[in-house]
Amino acid sequence: MSSMNLIDNTILFVKKQLENAEGGHDWFHIERVYKNALLIAQGESCDLTVVKLGALLHDVADSKFHNGDETVGPKVARTFLESENVPEATIQHVINIIENISFKGGNFERKFHSKELDIVQDADRLDAIGAIGIARAFNYGGFKNRTLHNPNIPVNMSMSKEEYKKTEAPTINHFYEKLLLLKDRMNTETGKKIALDRHNYMEGFLSQFYAEWDGEK
Repeated sequence: MSSMNLIDNTILFVKKQLENAEGGHDWFHIERVYKNALLIAQGESCDLTVVKLGALLHDVADSKFHNGDETVGPKVARTFLESENVPEATIQHVINIIENISFKGGNFERKFHSKELDIVQDADRLDAIGAIGIARAFNYGGFKNRTLHNPNIPVNMSMSKEEYKKTEAPTINHFYEKLLLLKDRMNTETGKKIALDRHNYMEGFLSQFYAEWDGEK
């Protein structure tokens, strides 16, 4: 099978898998990450097929929507890739990307390293910040019925991975516990450049948010 047919089949598969997904983790999220990954890859020496597959399959079964089970996504991806007769080395590389891409509270150390993971991770993190990141944060907060902001609930910067997965804190807290940290955790030069602009946009949003919250504007 040609690489082009494989990517086309993967897109169709992911669209089907995510047709009823929450709005911040749906096909359009995957499509944005895919486009980000292609942009970043232009400046990097990498296996473009692995980058494309990693971007398309990285959230095919997000653990947040499977009772925290982090094994579902890799299993779904492997079953699909095997059905497409993808070489085992490529499958394992994609699985390694899926297993190591997530933020997980910021206290998770990657157990696998590759330029392809760097690219896909940056692409995914870019979609978590800026205007899209703000929209996704509040969409997910609404999905989980979380409050927008509660000044009496402090930010927790030392959560374990399990605490992070189970937190019910207000959405504004999520900016400090994850989103504002991503700028300094980008891997590639292209990712860092785009992240800075999106980070600054979020800071402007928060400034406006607090001014409106306190009745100052």
